[in-house]
Amino acid sequence: MPARLAAAGSPTPPLAPPVPPGESETPSAVSGALAPAPPGAAAAARTPAGAPVAADGDGQLNAQRDAPVGGQAVLEGVMMRGVAHWAVAVRKPTPEQLEEEDRGEGGPSIQAALGEVEVSTFPLTSALARHRALRLPIIRGVVALGESMAIGFRALGISANAQLPPAEEEEQQQEISGGVWAGTVVVALLFAIVLFFLIPVGLTSLIKGQLHSSVLFWVIEGLVRTAIFLGYMLLLSRLRDLRRVFEYHGAEHKTISCFEASLPLTPANAQRFSRLHPRCGTSFLLVVMIVAIFVFAPIGLPAWYWLVATRILGVPLIAGISFELIKFAGRNRRKRWVQAVMWPGLKLQLLTTREPDLDQLAVAIAALEAVLALETPGELSAADLMGVEVVA
Repeated sequence: MPARLAAAGSPTPPLAPPVPPGESETPSAVSGALAPAPPGAAAAARTPAGAPVAADGDGQLNAQRDAPVGGQAVLEGVMMRGVAHWAVAVRKPTPEQLEEEDRGEGGPSIQAALGEVEVSTFPLTSALARHRALRLPIIRGVVALGESMAIGFRALGISANAQLPPAEEEEQQQEISGGVWAGTVVVALLFAIVLFFLIPVGLTSLIKGQLHSSVLFWVIEGLVRTAIFLGYMLLLSRLRDLRRVFEYHGAEHKTISCFEASLPLTPANAQRFSRLHPRCGTSFLLVVMIVAIFVFAPIGLPAWYWLVATRILGVPLIAGISFELIKFAGRNRRKRWVQAVMWPGLKLQLLTTREPDLDQLAVAIAALEAVLALETPGELSAADLMGVEVVA
């Protein structure tokens, strides 16, 4: 049964004291929780648990280690997943807000939900744990991404149901079956393949006869694909109804980073971390666009039907390679060349994340704590973690 937490009006810990004007906001300014940076390393420090952190140019913190946890923003909430469990924490609307929505005066889809937090926890049995062959590089990424999509859509359904009046919520939960969620995943995949792979190759094929070069063809196709992707991200960032989701996306990132830094999970601590994360799905999608250019390059200029077939059949390979790259970046985020390579993906997250408030961070923390109450990532063996790759 879902657990219910305190309402939004519950007191939250205060933010750390502001840094005096003219002083650099280093990690040591976080409520005294971090050890001061050693001489010559003004932007680096360690937590009392020994986890390294660094401050960016804006004074926000960035964890410098990876942890086997990931998540996703949902409607007025956050889904967090570990190795063997996942949880959804959702802020429910108050009865007064539901009445306003019925009268057509707005509702929780745009306004902030002000009710209590409902937490639902579920076991996670990954196919990667059951089949050793699926743990191989590239393959494990495809499997993990498929499982993450399925969990993500289920979490979205849970969060959508939580925004309904109790009677409607029960009816909606009874109507949604596993087949519906499977169909939703398939439709989402088809939409992505058509938009980001078939349309770019189709548009580039219109000038195929004028190019006379396979190199020019795959370069232009890659540029068209990337342009469509960036335009799609920009469009999403301007949708008013998604503003709250993007704020919870930022809360998810900050909470995961706070955990990776081994700091206590409080809204005040999480607030000081960057809303950008190297394992974010937004960065992953940009990597997909770039990897696709190199995967399709050796194919040359075959007939149109071969071009279409390779763009469809190549998607799993591209996703698997991109997944390995994102995970490598997460594990090696302290290396400067990795930071340089991942910089465009991090900046792209400025479109899909917003700064959350303390109440939103409390929701994200509730989701992660529900997972951590059932498993301890730091105590898992290498066998437990093999192939279990998640994106933040």
